[in-house]
Amino acid sequence: MAISVANLGILPCEPSRKDDFSPFFGQKLRKSLEKQPLVRVVSKNREIFASLVSHELGKSKLVLSGGAKEAKEAVVVKKQEQDERKLSDCWREIHGEDDWVGLLDPMDPLLRSELIRYGEMAQACYDGFDFDPFSKYCGSCRFNRHDFFQGLDIPDQGYDVSRYLYATSNINLPNFFKKSRWPKVWSKNANWIGYVAVSNNEMSKRLGRRDITVAWRGTVTRLEWIADLMDYLRPILEKNIPCPDSDVKVESGFLDLYTDKDETCKFCKYSAREQILAEIKRLTEMYSSEEMSITITGHSLGSALALLSAYDIVETGINVLPDTRPIPVTVFSFSGPRVGNERFKERIELLGVNVLRVVNVHDMVPKAPGMIFNEASPAMLMKFVKGSPWSYSHVGVELALDHKNSPFLKQNADMVCAHNLEAHLHLLDGYHGRGHRFVLATGRDIALVNKACDFLKDHYFIPPHWRQDENKGMTRTKDGRWIQRERPKFDDHGHDTMHHHLRQLGLTNH
Repeated sequence: MAISVANLGILPCEPSRKDDFSPFFGQKLRKSLEKQPLVRVVSKNREIFASLVSHELGKSKLVLSGGAKEAKEAVVVKKQEQDERKLSDCWREIHGEDDWVGLLDPMDPLLRSELIRYGEMAQACYDGFDFDPFSKYCGSCRFNRHDFFQGLDIPDQGYDVSRYLYATSNINLPNFFKKSRWPKVWSKNANWIGYVAVSNNEMSKRLGRRDITVAWRGTVTRLEWIADLMDYLRPILEKNIPCPDSDVKVESGFLDLYTDKDETCKFCKYSAREQILAEIKRLTEMYSSEEMSITITGHSLGSALALLSAYDIVETGINVLPDTRPIPVTVFSFSGPRVGNERFKERIELLGVNVLRVVNVHDMVPKAPGMIFNEASPAMLMKFVKGSPWSYSHVGVELALDHKNSPFLKQNADMVCAHNLEAHLHLLDGYHGRGHRFVLATGRDIALVNKACDFLKDHYFIPPHWRQDENKGMTRTKDGRWIQRERPKFDDHGHDTMHHHLRQLGLTNH
């Protein structure tokens, strides 16, 4: 019986060498098929030469990328083994309790799936953002928070969005913010920059704890925001963020974005910092009798906000419950820039914040700021420039990926493609460790890579930049005219408990 690629749900790999199909390999493959459950084999010349064995054997899959060597290196995922190691039993390990020792090389399957899941929560910030300047709602989220995941067609996410986060655009990062050309808009000074979500009961049971997740938005398309960075370190104390060490410094643009506010705007009359701290305080009080985790994720500039807010949560002590139980705080960062100096790195690690940074080695953003003086510089040089305002250091554990290892991606892609979040999630899906062959572990759709860029090789026939809002928000009225439809009332901070929780934290005197 002929078996198509579509029927097996596996994407073809690149064309193979002719000598891959030796009689010796055929014998070895047949022996492998006799031993393995439901075997799926993908050759590099796009031919499926697999056999469906018995139903009893159909509980795992073997993906071979053509050739005897590839067969030996193929990834076997057995359902029985997955069932024996549940996320609820080892979530602390997955969230960096031991700094991910032994989980990155080779890549742990549970860690991979969790990284992709949190990466998709960061990606949702892009998918939900209205960046069309011809829209009167440009700079806002396209969906009400109660319908956020449903609006993005991911209703089974297992989380409920509890708060939207906003920042004022009156700071020196103009390329991060988007504004409408309409004279009358939803807000003149605010942009939506992310959300706080909490796992529902069913998801919490699977995770083994109640998970509070903060997802920060990064830049939408271009990389001009790097040029907007002042590249100047400022003491974190300047913005009234508690810290016993006045030498702890972070990049000034990130600090402004996190702490500035506009009291004339109902969306950003509280700073992003105040919004996040008040919401974390509220949720930890609500679920204080349960085991909890705080997970913060972001891509690009959003990962800088993730790191800064994680530091703030722990330094402020919001993650410590009244019975003195500490809530673990973990950052899953994607393609993030450097945020602060070496003292900031030392302080955040001393506080116990777990940070895992996923980067593409060809991406320029993780190399900035501090391209000259950074953690890779000679120790004597760093000691000499330690007090300078241009000496930066990355934080946490790095997981370095290489898009040139993927047979699906163009090798000579531009900088925007190398920085793309969906591309990072694709690389995570195919990464099994240094020196291992790139094989998609979960079968994640490669078409997602081209959602907002042109990175896939042309012979996959996936159009670049294919994701478009339906009719760009235009709807047809009964009289046949096309107009921009009105959206439900936006969530703001007019009638909530934020002021109450900020007063508890000592962050307001009113």
